[in-house]
Formats: sequence, C-alpha cells, structure tokens
Amino acid sequence: MIKNNLCCIIDSIEGGLVKGWAHDPAAPNSSLKAIIVLDGQEIQRITCDESRPDVSAAGFPHALVGFTISVPGRFRDGETHYFEMMTEGGISVPLLSNNVLNASVSFQMSWVPEFRSSIDGYQRGAFRGWILENTAEDPKQFVGNSQLRVECEGQTVALLRANRYRSDVGRALSADPRCGFEYRPVFPVAKPFSQTFRFFKMPENIELDGSPYVTSILTDKQEASIVEISDMVATLHRQLTALRTQIEDLLPTYRYNIDDYDTWARKYTKALNDSSMIRLDSRRKTAQLVSIICPVYKPRLSDFALAVESVIAQTYQNWELILIDDCSEEANLKNLLQQFAQADSRIKHLTTRKNSGISEASNLGLKAANGSWIAFLDHDDLLEASALDIMIAAAEATGAKLLYSDEDKIDDSGFFRDPAFKPDWNYRLLLEVNYICHFVLVQRDVINSAGPFNKQFDGAQDHDMLLRIAERLEPSEVFHVPEILYHWRITPGSTAGDIGAKPYAIEAGLQCVSRHLERRGLKADVSTRYGMTLYKIDWETNNSPSVSIVIPFKDQIDVTLNCIKNIIEKTHYTNYQIVLVDNWSTDPNMSLLQDYVAAHSNIKIIRQEIPFNYSLLNNIACASYPADYYVFLNNDLFVLTSDWLYRLVAEAEVDPRVGAVGGKFVYPNGTIQHGGVILGIGGVAGHVHTGLPGDEGGYGGRANFTQEMSAVTAAGMLVRAKAFHEIGCFDESKLAVAFNDIDLCLRLRAAGYTIIYTPEFFAEHHESLSRGDDVRPAQERRFFKETQIMLERWGEVLSHDPFFNPHFSTSMQPFHALNDPEPVIWHWLESISARDILKKRSVLSDDSKIVINI
Repeated sequence: MIKNNLCCIIDSIEGGLVKGWAHDPAAPNSSLKAIIVLDGQEIQRITCDESRPDVSAAGFPHALVGFTISVPGRFRDGETHYFEMMTEGGISVPLLSNNVLNASVSFQMSWVPEFRSSIDGYQRGAFRGWILENTAEDPKQFVGNSQLRVECEGQTVALLRANRYRSDVGRALSADPRCGFEYRPVFPVAKPFSQTFRFFKMPENIELDGSPYVTSILTDKQEASIVEISDMVATLHRQLTALRTQIEDLLPTYRYNIDDYDTWARKYTKALNDSSMIRLDSRRKTAQLVSIICPVYKPRLSDFALAVESVIAQTYQNWELILIDDCSEEANLKNLLQQFAQADSRIKHLTTRKNSGISEASNLGLKAANGSWIAFLDHDDLLEASALDIMIAAAEATGAKLLYSDEDKIDDSGFFRDPAFKPDWNYRLLLEVNYICHFVLVQRDVINSAGPFNKQFDGAQDHDMLLRIAERLEPSEVFHVPEILYHWRITPGSTAGDIGAKPYAIEAGLQCVSRHLERRGLKADVSTRYGMTLYKIDWETNNSPSVSIVIPFKDQIDVTLNCIKNIIEKTHYTNYQIVLVDNWSTDPNMSLLQDYVAAHSNIKIIRQEIPFNYSLLNNIACASYPADYYVFLNNDLFVLTSDWLYRLVAEAEVDPRVGAVGGKFVYPNGTIQHGGVILGIGGVAGHVHTGLPGDEGGYGGRANFTQEMSAVTAAGMLVRAKAFHEIGCFDESKLAVAFNDIDLCLRLRAAGYTIIYTPEFFAEHHESLSRGDDVRPAQERRFFKETQIMLERWGEVLSHDPFFNPHFSTSMQPFHALNDPEPVIWHWLESISARDILKKRSVLSDDSKIVINI
C-alpha cells in the first residue's frame, strides 16, 4: 500500500520516451530529484525540472516539475518491463497512469531507429552518399556502417556497407564520420540510357533521401562511340575469347579487396597461424620474458575474458600478463580478475588505490613488470595466437628495439573490418597521426630511458610514449611487422568506433606533439585536422634560403606565361628566382613571354636548341643558376596557395635529412592527379590516390597527411641543392624523359636523405599538356628502354616500397586490392629486405653519373 504524499503522473510511454511530472508536497518550491528504475535496475538519476505551465496553471506552486526519460535500447525489445521512480532517499514514488495509482507501471516498447541520409549524386563513375542511424543504447548518437541494398529498374544489383569516411558529414552532424557509401555500376548494369536506381536501408527496406535517382551512366558522346565501334568489338570479342582461354591460368587473380575484408581476414588468420607453427620452433633463439601491460576499467566482462584468453592462447609461452584494475569497484570484475590470477601463475592482478586514469594504471603495471620486453593490450581487444612468437622472432632477426604490427577492428558480431595496413617506420607521419597504435613490443631498457606514461596526456598517452621513444632510437632500430596480429574491439563510445569520440584525447594529442617538437628544439604550430586526433604541423623558421624555380618548356607560350604569372602573383616567399629553360621554341608568340621576363628581374631564361631531354635541361639550369634549393616545376602546373614555397622550404629547413619535398596535385576537374608515388605500381612506380576528389584522404587518410614516401613527382618538387649535386643530379644519359624523378628520389634515399610528401603544397596539374604521353606510338620505344633501365637498376627496391603495405596489390587499384591472404613476415626475415638493399647502394659518376653497387 502507498503511504506517502509523493506523486508522479505518467503522461505517456511511447516513442522510446517516458513523459510526465512529479512533485513532493513536503518541498513545494523545489524540483524533485529522483532515481529511475526499470525492472528493479537503476538506470538514471534525474531532476524533475522541465517547464510544465499546464501544471502551474492548475494551482501548483511552480512549473519546473516535468521530466522526459529516454528508455535504453535493451528495454525496447517488445517484452513487458516495469517502470518505477524513487527518491534519492530510497522512498518509492507512487505513479498515476491511466487514472490508476501503483508503485510501478508496466510497458512494452519496440526499438525503431531514426535515419538520416542523402544520395549526393552520380559523379566520376559512382553513386555516392551517406546514411546514419541512431542506436538503441543512446538514441542521441548517430552511427554509420548501415547495410544498403541497391536496385536498378526494380532488380537488386548490389549490397553495400556504408562505412566509408565522410568527415564533412561527421563535422556537420556531430556524428560518426564512417557513414559514407559508394556504388560503381558496371556492365551489365551500366547502360547507355536513362535508368532508375533506388537505395534502401536494410533490413528495414527504408528508402534513402534522394532515392530514386534517375541517370544515364554514359554521355551522348560515349553512346555515339559505342555505336561506332560495336562492329569492331564483335570481331575482337571472338579473338579475345580464344586468347583468354589460353592465358587465363597464367594471369594473377585478385579476388580480394578492402570492401570484402572480412572474407580475406578469416582465410589470412588461418594461414598466419598455420605458417607460424611450422616455422617458429626452428627459428627461436631464446625465450625472453614479455610483460604484457593491460589496464582495466569497467570493461564488458565477456570482452575482457576473451582478451585474457587470447593471451593465454599464445604459442609463445614465456610471458606475464599484468592486469591493473583502475579502481573499477565492480564485484564481478574483481572476482574474474582473481579467478584468472589463481588459474595461471603468469597472470598478476593489481588494483589502484583510486581511479587514476590509464597512464597511472599503466605505470603501476610497468613497475611490476619483470620482462625484458614490454607489450600493451587494451582490456577488450584480442591478440592473434602467434602474435608474441612472430614479434619476438622479428626482434631477434632484425635487432630492433621497437616493433609494431598491423591491426584491424572487430565488432560485436565478430565481423573483421577497417584493417590498418601500415607503412614501415615513418616519423613524419607519426607527427600527424598515431599510425602505429597496436600491437607494440618495446625493449624494457628503452621504456626506462623514455620514462613512464604522462597522465597529462591521457587519451594520447601512447602517442606521447612513441614520440619519446622515437627521440631515443635510430630508424634502423624500429621494425614494422606487416601482419595483422591485433584486433581492436569496437564498443560504443570507444575510439575504435570513432576517432573523434573523445575531445579530451584531441587536446592531449595536440599537447604531446607540441612538447615533443619543443624537446627537439623545433618551432611549429600544431593544430587538429578535422576536429579529430589528427594533426597538422606548421613549421616556423626564420631562415630564407635561396630558391631557383626551374621550368623547362617548348612553345605553349600561353601555358608557360600563365604558370609564371601565377607564381609571381601568389607567392609570398621572396628569396626566389624563376629559371625558364626554352627547349627550341618556335611559337611566334615568344615575344609575349620575353616581354614579361624583361619586366621581372627575378626571372631568367635559357635557350637550349637540343632534342628534348628533361634531365639535361634541368641539370643545365641548376648549373647556370645555383641556389640553396631547386624547385623543379612543369609549365602546366599552377600553384593554388600563397604559402606553397614557404611550406616546401620550411619542411626541408627543419630537418637536414630531407632531400626532396613534393605535393598534392589535382586535375582541372578537382580530382587527385598525384598524392605521392608508390614503387612497383605499373612495374616501376605510379601515383596513388589518383581520381579521388581533391579533398579526400583516401585509405587511412594518407593523401591528407604530410609523410615520408619513397618518391614524389618532379612535376612539382623541391630538392636540396647540396644533396642534388652530391648524388650527381638527374640522369641525363639514360633517363632523358621518363622515371628520372623516381630515380633521383631513390638515389637521394640511398644517400641517406628522406623524401617528403605534403598536401600543404597544393597545385593544379594539366598532366603532360605540353609534352604529351609516354605511351604514344612515337614514344613507346624510348619509354620501354627507360623502363628496362629502372628495372635493372632498382629491381629489388621496386619489389617492395617500405611505405606501401605488402598485403596491398601493386597490379590493381592501390590501397584497395589485396594480395592473396598469406603471411609475408617469414619471407622477409629469411632474405635481405628492400630497405637493406637501398642502404647498400652507392653513388659515383661515369657516363650516366651513377653506378649501382650491391
């Protein structure tokens, strides 16, 4: 029986919400503070202080008596549940619902998610759009990764997962940025007439905003071309069918890509552990103790148990697992910790005196660690069974003191996704993003030298630790193990689910990068990119070294004139001169260019009446007008920002090891033409991120980060003059036209210099406008010869680019197509890596100015 005067009136229970008002006659001028209980479980503490003018109009002392409660998703299952309200003192508040007064009210509620979506349209051969849905756990949180179905003319043609990165949507809606999707119609769906495409959210089968979308995949010009060549295709088809039958077995097949990563991952995991079992026993030299540090704070117990079990299952036995409970104060967790510690003597259980954060908990674990190697594990993540074995084997084979592996993510359904196929050691990239993350193995002595984790950087404590370690190690002491050894669990609110979910982590990252640069004596302004734990470094330098901007040209006077006018009008950096190299122009408009040159004292012109030889033309210009730096620029490249030259110079000035710096270039239509160069693509090397919208980052955001790469294009490249002359300049003897920039970059790297790509040098490139393509019939013989020279000179190096993960294919779309799911580490440890070969190369001069020694 209800015996107090407290009262709560329930107005409605629907749409995921409980609405009503409550008051305490004993405190008529105050808003009631209450505890909400569902099925006997406290779920929320509230203050009934929403404005209810209708209540005050009825004679109550004030209107601040209302409440609205969102029912958690787990209670929206269609079953009967019970709602109760209690005071903070534990007194039950009577509930009046449907004119019946009870201590509890029953309700049934089903979860109906809310969607936000858009079809952006059809551009560059693909439909693009995004979709977000709110979660049952938190209706205010909108997330991506929805499943979509695509229809064309009423027929299902594709199933998609909306998990592509859309920073614009994430920023605009303060939601999960991994919500985008892309669908590329291919034959037989892609047809040269108007068709209707529809996009549905599954399994609800709800149509997206902007759907249906009517479009013709091909333009009128393309339709005419199809009609014109149809007869030719019919003839060729018969011939190609016969030829394909003969060579099909000889061609590599690429059955896997990032979009179907889960399929690849399951086959890869089996191959990885099978190969490890075969190779490890004969390889192991010692059994060094590995201490695995695992801070624990209120994990889901099932996830935590699986994390510990993944350590117990390690094929490498000499480990200790140190579990540090950061004062979770949960009885079930405490019991589980004790059970693990009692069941396996290698497991230690520590508890902090108070909740101190991940850094302090990790430091407590480090103090208790006895191993000569330290590894780190989050309390709900998973290790592959062979993880420690592979990492220790790599450490023994390479002598590295810091090792890191590739990783992916795993969701609650056990679905593998978002693989982080990482580059080898890339310090410049590490300044902008903690690309290393998991799984890390580091020598205990190095940790002792770097010092403990810093609580000030909680949220970015691992990034701070890695930067402090980097201050103490040579690049040769860091080794990347290119295997997926770590599975990062996606849970609501975790950084695995959304890199921008924790604002405190962003600020911590800004500070840890800034402090690192201060310790190195480097001045820079560090800012966040896109409001996430991604950073931009704006170097500050008072130096103003001289720069010669070298621009070869032949005719195309209007193009060349626009190029240099653009430089003169936009460039704020002042200590430069432009050196135009006229390669036998006959254009009658030459006088226009000469008049412009005569009016500017910082523009020089050299005329060379010789056959086109890009390498020789640039070498002559550098010899004629020496400077501290050379910028090699195509006459069809147009700079877009005023600080472009300062950024190039500053990038080189802060680090004397930098030999060359290149930029991010887009076609006139705004899509990327150059986002760096990857070795091995197309046989020798090729541009990456080509065809993406200019503001997109591509895989891992790589196109939008300054980073070390193996090469950049000389269509727009700054080179340190000292290094340029040291290695013998461009190879004017054997690489007159093609690949001379790739060869130059590789010789710079062989001499110990680094090559930097930066998106902060942003320009528009009308590729080969003035000279044409290398694949025209007249150029094919020369191009083939230069290709062969590169293969003979750099063959081993071209087979593995250290900044391009070996699990990616170099024969198909870069950063998308995957090689067969097989481990690569054992081959690497049994042979000389391309990195070692590169170090052994020396530079000297003869007819070609270089000789390669191995």
